[in-house]
Amino acid sequence: MRIGILSDTHDQVARTRLAVALLTRAGAEALIHCGDLTIPDVVDEFLGVPSTFVFGNCDYDQADLRRAMKRIKANCLGLGGLITLSDRRIAVTHGHSDAELARLAALEPDYLFTGHTHHRRDVREGPTRFINPGALYRASTWTVALLDLASDDLQTLTLTE
Repeated sequence: MRIGILSDTHDQVARTRLAVALLTRAGAEALIHCGDLTIPDVVDEFLGVPSTFVFGNCDYDQADLRRAMKRIKANCLGLGGLITLSDRRIAVTHGHSDAELARLAALEPDYLFTGHTHHRRDVREGPTRFINPGALYRASTWTVALLDLASDDLQTLTLTE
């Protein structure tokens, strides 16, 4: 299974649309957003693709975002949580809460996805691979990631807009 990972889209609806299209064309079967959506219109761009979201520190109106997620039948993990895809345990949080990061890392998932820094990251610490796909806002290069869970291959995809 291949999954697309995005973060820090903020209110960039058109850029998010391009990123979702790029990831699905590359074979993503599910999408995970690591927070800082900021507006429900960003959520709407995920319609038709199985998606999971967490809230970031700039997601002020969580009630509106939750309604948008429910409307497109997406999964909302709140500030963070754990899902299983293709027998892989995947923890997701935005990354702005040290306590939430520590809580999820202590579960020793196969992967822990974050955002927040607007910088790509891919490191393995113990049993867990920590991945930050980069950002679609306030970043020198707009990036998302595509992870093949079967091969553990991670590709960074760049939006050229």
